[in-house]
Order: sequence, then C-alpha cells, then structure tokens
Amino acid sequence: MDRVLVDDTAPIAAIRAAVTRYAAAWQAGDRAAIAACYHDEFVLHYAGHNPLAGTHHGKAAALATLAEVARRSNRKLLAIDDVMAGPRRGAILARESFSRDGRTAELERLLVYAVREGLLSECWVYDRDQAVVDAFLAD
Repeated sequence: MDRVLVDDTAPIAAIRAAVTRYAAAWQAGDRAAIAACYHDEFVLHYAGHNPLAGTHHGKAAALATLAEVARRSNRKLLAIDDVMAGPRRGAILARESFSRDGRTAELERLLVYAVREGLLSECWVYDRDQAVVDAFLAD
C-alpha cells in the first residue's frame, strides 16, 4: 500500500500568522488592529458564571462584550507567554491584571482560536481561576 504524504504545514503557518498578528496588535494596544484581526462572523465563547459569560455571535457583539469586560475589570495585558499553532487551532497563553474597587488580581488565561480566511473566526477563553474572573465581572 502506498502512503500519501499530507503537508499540514500550510494550515499551521496560516493559523500561526493570524494568531501572531493578533498577539502583536494586543501587545501594542492597537484597538483598530485588534478589531481587524476578527472575522465578521467571529464567535466569542466566554466561560464562567457572570453576566458576560456565554456565546457572543458576530464581530460587533464580541467587541462589545470585550469592551464591557475591560470596563468592569480595568484589564491590562502583562505579558503574552506563548503563541501556539496546530493544524486546527491556535492559542495564546497570556497574563493579565484585573483591578476593581481596590482589588487587584493577576490572571493566567488561555485563548484558543479557530482561523478562517486568515482571520480569527472563533475564540474560547479559559481562565486558570474562573471564580476570580467571575467576581470581577459581576454587576
């Protein structure tokens, strides 16, 4: 039986490029460049037990949710520890600080992305300590 070799480096390179472009925009604090990384049909899956948890469909809905997260948490990117890519998904391991009402927390977060047409099309946000995130995002 002949083996067919499949070159899966092209999808990995495309996913890595999209996620790296987003990471660079995030590190630069360039909101326009961040928004330009999202597909119009972007879907954001925000975990937890807080008013912002759930699935947000569409670029506008996702951006509005992320803006509300920023408003409630005064979130600040501390570092991007790693950018990863595979044949189906890319990911960013990041550290952020949240502060609100005299409280501050440093959070480790994993953001997993699907990529379509060179743009981020879907994101799942996983927090190492979801209860802390929920407390910051509560009303």
